[in-house]
Amino acid sequence: MKHNQCPLTYALTIVGGKWKPIIISHLKKSPKRFGKLDALIPTISRKVLSTQLSELVGHKMLNRVSYPETPPRVEYSLTDKAKELVPIFETLAEWGYELVKKNENKE
Repeated sequence: MKHNQCPLTYALTIVGGKWKPIIISHLKKSPKRFGKLDALIPTISRKVLSTQLSELVGHKMLNRVSYPETPPRVEYSLTDKAKELVPIFETLAEWGYELVKKNENKE
């Protein structure tokens, strides 16, 4: 199997990286506006947040709803495809938590 045909590699190009799992995690319970996501993830720059959101929308992982108001209001929410990831990310987080605990016990 070629590298670009590997299902895991392909999946990670869509939802991998430092910020996308965090964004998805913050959207799992309810839609959020850009400003709210920016406040919830204070270490991400607004430019990177905007880029990551656009990529997730492009991959049909997020819905982007723009309301015709002044000032404009845009909300992001998970698509059904992204909601399938939530239990996977939660399991991965539990696994990571155990790794962190083990690492702390070594020090």
